[in-house]
Amino acid sequence: MRQTFLLIFLLFQFTSLVAQTSLQEIGLENGPFGVGFRHEIKWDSSRTYSRVFDYSNKITPRPIPISIWYPTEQLSTDLEPMQVLDYMRILKEEEEWEHLPDEQILNWFYYPNTPSNQNHLNEKTTAYAHAELGNQKFPVIVYASSFQASSIENFALCEFLASHGFVVLSSPSRGTETRWFSNKLSKEMETQARDVEFLLKEAGQFPLSETDKIALMGFSFGGLGAIITQNRNDLVKALVSLDGTERYQYDLLSQSPFFDPRNLDVPYIHMAQKDIPENVLQEDKIDAVLNTKFQLFDSLSHSPAYKLKFHKLTHSYFSTLGVLFADRDPRQDKTDYEIMESYKLMSNYVLNFFNATLKDDPQGANFLENNYAASAKELISQEVKRAEEESFTFQDFNDLASRQDYENLETLYDSVLKKHPSFEIPEGNLNTLGLQLVFNPNNPSQGIRVFLFAVRLYPNSANLYDSLGEGYLYLGEKENAVASFEKSLQLYPQNENAIKRLEQLRK
Repeated sequence: MRQTFLLIFLLFQFTSLVAQTSLQEIGLENGPFGVGFRHEIKWDSSRTYSRVFDYSNKITPRPIPISIWYPTEQLSTDLEPMQVLDYMRILKEEEEWEHLPDEQILNWFYYPNTPSNQNHLNEKTTAYAHAELGNQKFPVIVYASSFQASSIENFALCEFLASHGFVVLSSPSRGTETRWFSNKLSKEMETQARDVEFLLKEAGQFPLSETDKIALMGFSFGGLGAIITQNRNDLVKALVSLDGTERYQYDLLSQSPFFDPRNLDVPYIHMAQKDIPENVLQEDKIDAVLNTKFQLFDSLSHSPAYKLKFHKLTHSYFSTLGVLFADRDPRQDKTDYEIMESYKLMSNYVLNFFNATLKDDPQGANFLENNYAASAKELISQEVKRAEEESFTFQDFNDLASRQDYENLETLYDSVLKKHPSFEIPEGNLNTLGLQLVFNPNNPSQGIRVFLFAVRLYPNSANLYDSLGEGYLYLGEKENAVASFEKSLQLYPQNENAIKRLEQLRK
């Protein structure tokens, strides 16, 4: 019996106007790297899982299928590029129908079995299975799939990013207990967030990963899990939302105890579908506010944020599989050409955003800041929010100071004050940091430099001079230790530690 599955979490129902598209016509311009691809299954032993159609009481650790796209500089002449069918076989596996004959794929799952869709299965992609791993490190993007969707739903975008120097990891969107979501969507949202965090851990094990440069990208329901993951993981440096459900289901996102819009403090870009026509709103009983309301974006203040609206894309076409295989809705969908052009533009926005945020690429930043959308008004409109002045913390100062081996700290401090006039360095923080460094055999001189800066900043602190004396004493510089303890006593004659240290040093 044919199985029917829910492809999209949101609203969209399609009638049978068949798409005429191809990967070649989308025309994504790959970068300088070849694209390698690997697919594997890992297991999360902290959670349990059961397969629906096995009709068994067997419980296993939670399986996490992982698709990985990565840059490669050398491609063996023996390798052949993957076909779309190779990706659809992964879809079969993740739907737990791995033994289904290939010829049944289009009958069994989401997409109509039409001649054009059959042709898609034979199209060549730009990825090569198990291509050679090099030695270079690359920034990492973790992709969160849409509602109950496959890890490969956006394979063309993932290949495109890998060709431009990114490692991309993705896993399917699965329910907490089984392949299917329950009716408790807050629970399933948390489950996907945990799956995304599992991928973050796996990214740390992948040899090409530059693990201090990690971003997340979520499509549809995956946008919720991506935001929760970002909120509780400081390793995440940027966030892309492909028509993410956070726009439509803010109340659901707010049910997470880990969500706080103030914690969305990394660059964020949300790419939204076109406005839904009035007749579709009425026929499908959709609240018209959906076209205009975006509570999360309106609440952001701690990071630069970009809001894009693609005037030729409905929700499904933010994924490769949607562009290639999905039926069109004649009530609102645009032409295949406009859909493919918009998908290409969306992919280029994603690439430039990640180039700007993970690679500090000025061309990527210019692409975003110069509002490319102004030259493509028929396809896209854009709104940008600047981050309010971020608070500058002692941790920020220390990160900068450590990069210069704690030298020229006064100059650094003056430069920071020009940008952040209200910044203050707590005396106690300097005292603790100085002691941590001075007692570390790898960098004791750095601790002395911190204390010398500290006593210039707090010249009347008996405690800082006392700690400076301890540092000099630890390093065997007795004359400097004596001078420091004497200065501490001058400021606070009752300093018992300084009195004892001076007695020891003068014997």
